[in-house]
Amino acid sequence: MVDVFSGRTLLNKDGDSVDPEEALRNKVVGLYFSAGWCPPCRDFTPILCDFYTELVEENDPPAQFEIVFISSDKTAEDMVEYMHDLHGDWLALPWSDPYRHELKKKYNITAIPKLVIVKENGEVITDKGRKQIRDQGLACFKNWLEVADIFQNFSG
Repeated sequence: MVDVFSGRTLLNKDGDSVDPEEALRNKVVGLYFSAGWCPPCRDFTPILCDFYTELVEENDPPAQFEIVFISSDKTAEDMVEYMHDLHGDWLALPWSDPYRHELKKKYNITAIPKLVIVKENGEVITDKGRKQIRDQGLACFKNWLEVADIFQNFSG
């Protein structure tokens, strides 16, 4: 994943710059393609927020998982508003970074919301993250860890 965002800057929910190499190292990453104007996105985002909170914020130690939001919002202001209204405390590619369009092509994003789960190197674990979270809840994370070949004593 570090490779995918190499040389890029990511933002946290507060708009502060985050080094992707440090933030994503040794983690399973969910690339969340979404937008505030999209009703199915607004429906799924709170579910993803709960999933993230249980895995990362309420687990000790925190699960080796991170989300990077790739916006399809119409403006940077819309993106920020959506993040503040509904998102968890995860990361985002800046709206102004044209790389978000390249990522949509790379991961064949034709509709949103889409949650693509990837290994650190950007290789796809599943492009059905949304369905798996809805169907399996936290249990799907164990499968993602196994595919990513990351060892973590995770009890979820």
